[in-house]
Amino acid sequence: MGKKTILLLLVGILGAYYVHTPLPDNIEEPWRLIWMNTQLKTVTNLALFAELLGINHFMNTVMFCMSFQEVPPTSDENVTVMETTFNNVPVRIYTPNRKSEALRRGLFFIHGGGWCLGSAGLFGYDILSRRTVNRLDAVVISTNYRLAPKYHFPNQFEDVYNAVRWFLRQDVLDKFGVDPKRVGISGDSAGGNLAAAVTQQLIGDPDIKIKFKIQSLIYPALQTLDMDLPSYRENSHFPGLSKSLMVRFWSEYFTTNRSLENAMLFNQHVPVESSHLFQFVNWSSLLPEKFKKGHIYSSPTHGTSELAEKYPGFLDVRAAPLLADDRKLRSLPLTYVITCQYDVLRDDGIMYVTRLRNAGVRVIHNHIEDGFHGALSYHGFKIGYRIENQYMSWLSENL
Repeated sequence: MGKKTILLLLVGILGAYYVHTPLPDNIEEPWRLIWMNTQLKTVTNLALFAELLGINHFMNTVMFCMSFQEVPPTSDENVTVMETTFNNVPVRIYTPNRKSEALRRGLFFIHGGGWCLGSAGLFGYDILSRRTVNRLDAVVISTNYRLAPKYHFPNQFEDVYNAVRWFLRQDVLDKFGVDPKRVGISGDSAGGNLAAAVTQQLIGDPDIKIKFKIQSLIYPALQTLDMDLPSYRENSHFPGLSKSLMVRFWSEYFTTNRSLENAMLFNQHVPVESSHLFQFVNWSSLLPEKFKKGHIYSSPTHGTSELAEKYPGFLDVRAAPLLADDRKLRSLPLTYVITCQYDVLRDDGIMYVTRLRNAGVRVIHNHIEDGFHGALSYHGFKIGYRIENQYMSWLSENL
């Protein structure tokens, strides 16, 4: 066997190893997911290498690569798109071009990206906003917010909350022809986290008279305390969002100091004096039996108080909406939660469904058995169209 043959064989083996992604049997279009994951691995490996060399922060490199997917605010025959600011927060506004005698629905949408990545201008979010306008004859406000690692909690929360406060003013709703009784909020992943947190905060805000009719949370991240849920164990290396990447997102939300990330990876970040909070995220009591699947609950190892003193945000209900007590939860509006089976964040959403129902809130839970994190945003996937159709149908019936 010649040297060239051996070299080609080695390259082929390495290439196959790089591309190979074990997937469950019920995944639709597995090769499409494998191809997407190969692209994601290439970007993340490039970003890790640049960070290792001290060239650029990991998130900044990924954000640069993602920026090529951004599209300008272009109007078409059905939708007028414009960019402006609400309370100094940049937003994109999508309004229907068709005439309407009646006031329209209004939907405030928050993009995902682990509080570090993304924008309202990404192709996937832009097309989702346009389809929402066309399907619901609604006005869509798609907000941006400051991102980590340059900005940390609570900046992201405050940006979204300030933009929401502006939008829910009667004069602003009047300007866009939105019915104040038919306004909702929605977001995916980190956007779902912000949507849940903002909706909770609105409950106790006496200055905001207009409240959301519904909230829609799409595979949301809702708690920072336990990184050893069954969904984290089962999907720790699943394409799209691994456990290590999710922990990195969480830690970057609060600090660029990697010590928090390391502690979170081993579930050693919550100090003993905050142990009472685990009652709100105890999956052994909050998950239905089918999602426990024989997993044994392990009480997290308590860390020192040093990290919590430096970065108290990870114990703040505005960052972790699952930490809200029942008194606050019972005042929440009609809620729609999408969770995916193959997603580290699956159990966050399911536990929130349980807690909301226990508090007497009307909740519709749409669990996607063959779903994975980000499925709604990945253009061209059949499962994405299916989830989008279910999401739009629910909004059409309830908003």
